[in-house]
Amino acid sequence: MNKKIYHTLRERIVFLTYTPGTILKEQALAEEFGVSRTPLRTVLLRLEWEHLLKILPRTGIQVSELELNTITHVFQARLELESVIGIMAAERFTPSHFTRLEKLKSQCRHLTKHHDPEKLARLDMDLKKLFHDAAGNPFLTEMSDRFYVLTFRLWYFNLMKMDMHGWHKETLCLQSDLQTLTSLLTQKNSDTVGKTRKTQLLEHVKRIRTTFLGLSDT
Repeated sequence: MNKKIYHTLRERIVFLTYTPGTILKEQALAEEFGVSRTPLRTVLLRLEWEHLLKILPRTGIQVSELELNTITHVFQARLELESVIGIMAAERFTPSHFTRLEKLKSQCRHLTKHHDPEKLARLDMDLKKLFHDAAGNPFLTEMSDRFYVLTFRLWYFNLMKMDMHGWHKETLCLQSDLQTLTSLLTQKNSDTVGKTRKTQLLEHVKRIRTTFLGLSDT
């Protein structure tokens, strides 16, 4: 599989350069990347397997819609997975990991007053990568990454629409999460870190429901 094309298309989908529902043409993509349809098709099939694209016969390739029911199911799976990763990461956290965590905290503090959705999103991705690296399990990492991007687009879509009041609240929540994790990781309480990662994700889901989608928690 052509990894350069794969990562380019995946990035465009995840960061909404291709908005949900967009129809892409295989021939146009092949011409853009200067390849035949065969290597391109391999990439497209991979992205379809990841539920980011749908290949529609005689129509083209459709960027997957943001379907609330699907996203809800993925979040349910993520809750348990992130708990396991949190436990494993806490048991293996090193000084270099703490250095990276401190850098993320500094970046987050800066973003509380600077509306930059992409930087905040990449900060969240870097936090996820930090826990993946510390956990050291490539199979869990692959599964976590797949689930993450399926829920990420809804969050990112709404980050771009936020006014400064909503932005300030969202960044403060992430800043609080980072501070809590730092304290727990320092105490080397792996079970509590796992439970906290799960709780933080659950609170993230609640904010999406109430603040972003206007739905109650009942």
